[in-house]
Amino acid sequence: MGEAESVGLLETKYSRRKFIKGVIAVGATASSAGYFIGGSGLLGAQAVPGAAERLITLTVNGQQRRVDVLPNETLAMTLRYRLNLTGTKLGCDRAECGACTVLIDGVNQYGCSMLTNQVRGSSITTIEGLENPDTGELSPVQQAVIDEGGFQCAFCAPGFIMSMTTMVNENPNPTRAEAAHALSGTFADVVTMTKSSTVRCELLSSHAACRGVLWLRK
Repeated sequence: MGEAESVGLLETKYSRRKFIKGVIAVGATASSAGYFIGGSGLLGAQAVPGAAERLITLTVNGQQRRVDVLPNETLAMTLRYRLNLTGTKLGCDRAECGACTVLIDGVNQYGCSMLTNQVRGSSITTIEGLENPDTGELSPVQQAVIDEGGFQCAFCAPGFIMSMTTMVNENPNPTRAEAAHALSGTFADVVTMTKSSTVRCELLSSHAACRGVLWLRK
């Protein structure tokens, strides 16, 4: 093969390679644009039957919040990254640690294990929503945890506080065993802990006392 033929062959391969890459890039760009523009309704596309609506209204901490969410977006992601309610923590992101615990209609649930579209029409309460909106006063559970130093690094504290809130609402004066059971779905992975730690929560007003709560588990 002569030098001219070799150069021509290389140019042909290079041109074909560039062409194929260009087609792939254009296709990917078009697909992305179609997803975001078509999905948001900017082109007036008809909704696919059964498809999840993206622009939805949520009731969070007593307020109506209009938010644009993806069909596969979890509640924990929406709360943290769209509504800036960063008290809801993402730990394991697989419904095991409880750091993302929020209240759905008064019942504690893992925010990472449910889609945002599933909780439309429900009342969502995060750690930020426990305080008095008028005075800024912390809830009895929040204040008790602070007073008793019921945390270490505090990353897991919001999840525990949400679980404790449900517990004292349902059982204002639990035994140690009942408290341990109520908090069993929330864990603290603190490597320096060698044994369980307890906190005596002296709750105020109608919550009476939550004595001997099993706070951290290792």
